[in-house]
Amino acid sequence: MKLLFLFVLSTLAFVSTGRSEVPIPELISVPAGPFIRGSDTAEREAAYRLDEAAYGHSVTRKNRWYESEFDRASVTTDAYEISKTLITNQQYAAFVAATGHRAPDVDRDTWRGYGLIHPYTRTRRHAWSHGTPPEGREDHPVVLVSHDDARAYAAWLSKVSGVIWRLATETEWEKAARGVNGNRFPWGENYDPARLNSHDRGPFDTLSVHAFPDGASPFGLFDPAGQVFEWTATAARGIGRYIVKGGSWDDSGCGICRPAARHSRPEGLKHILVGFRLVREKR
Repeated sequence: MKLLFLFVLSTLAFVSTGRSEVPIPELISVPAGPFIRGSDTAEREAAYRLDEAAYGHSVTRKNRWYESEFDRASVTTDAYEISKTLITNQQYAAFVAATGHRAPDVDRDTWRGYGLIHPYTRTRRHAWSHGTPPEGREDHPVVLVSHDDARAYAAWLSKVSGVIWRLATETEWEKAARGVNGNRFPWGENYDPARLNSHDRGPFDTLSVHAFPDGASPFGLFDPAGQVFEWTATAARGIGRYIVKGGSWDDSGCGICRPAARHSRPEGLKHILVGFRLVREKR
């Protein structure tokens, strides 16, 4: 596809391919330099206590959920740009329409095979119909997308825009989400359920990616905590697994919503709790 021109309308940018206009994610800039990555014993203990207060049990502590986090230390990155919001259904729809790529969905048997606690019926509100996102969810993050789906979208966007788009590494994602000072949460040291989409205040569903401006990171990243987990480019231990970050609308207490928290998911998983955002490489 031949790139003709780029223009901005409101907060959305579009690339014209001569046949259609492709929405380009809004970007924030993260400068080169050091930041504090990971957590220490005190932060992990505070996270376990948040979970215990919210759930009334100690499952995350007993299963040592937060013990795989990097030890708190200064790490240096190059400069990069990352999408301000998660990729939305509207943005992903342009990709599906242009390429015929499979629309976000999952069949009952596959869902049952994942062994997740959410019933299959709950996936239906997120599933697309005839290549079209669910009505009223155009500005919600796209979910039910695998790691390969996210990479395919990035490859297509690279082709139509003439610049390289890709998933963020885990380290890039964490820096954009927490800033340089190692805050426990994107906004500071203390958990605040008013600043994110979690199960603490509901609605136990995805929301607009612009619904929580007060929860933005110091760099201006929206939904760095809660909403949905995000695929990264960082492979995890175990074949075919990748690190996901950020927490989700399903989580309470939100020890898992801290930028330092990390766990992995199978690359083929299509989950109602997992979406993605992209990095654009410097020109």
